Amino acid sequence: ALVPYFYAFSPPYKGMMATVMGMSWARAAIFYGSDRGKEVLESMGVSNTMSTVLPPLVVSTAVQCINMPLVRATITLQNPESPVRNIRESLRKIHASHGLSGLWHGTSAGILKTVPKYVTAVVVKDYVGKALPPVDPTSPTKDRDSLINSAIKSSAAGVAGAVLTNPLDVIRNEMFKTNLGLTDAVKALHKELGWDFLVRGMSKNIVAVSIPVASTIFFTDAFIQYTNSREDC
Repeated sequence: ALVPYFYAFSPPYKGMMATVMGMSWARAAIFYGSDRGKEVLESMGVSNTMSTVLPPLVVSTAVQCINMPLVRATITLQNPESPVRNIRESLRKIHASHGLSGLWHGTSAGILKTVPKYVTAVVVKDYVGKALPPVDPTSPTKDRDSLINSAIKSSAAGVAGAVLTNPLDVIRNEMFKTNLGLTDAVKALHKELGWDFLVRGMSKNIVAVSIPVASTIFFTDAFIQYTNSREDC
């Protein structure tokens, strides 16, 4: 049962650098932009709900559109049957086969998968943060207590984002694999697997998505706490 997990981590690591760099800047931009955007909107008198939802909605949509050609290229490169050797060749192959618009094929599914995931993660993070006992600013262990709170709310946000958006991840990958449109990809998945396609790869997705999302939220939160503490000095 563990063989697929070991296989997933086995070499060759085709497109690893592009994937890591692309996902790192995207997640950092989304969570940092969401926190700072919330502060700005709240200072303008915008409601708490809109201040929480609007920044990740806007930033994650923009990031998904910018990153789409790279995402498309890395998925093509990592296909075991693909003859391409690097990201450049992958981009050229997609362009030659499907034109310029082919680089953004699957953007609709990507947005449907990515945007709800990060909006969900941010909302859950804020909700859990409010539910946790507040950190005493006069406590000698306030820094440690803040990091513990950050770890708890980051973990909850990562798991929630992965579980709730798993079906959209399945649809997006099917669109990339078959080059079908959104509706046709859903029909093909339902014909092949029934409604079970909604939970296909759920366990792997929780590991693959929740850990990096939780880590990004945690380190972004820690960075914001650090910069705020420097400003207060």
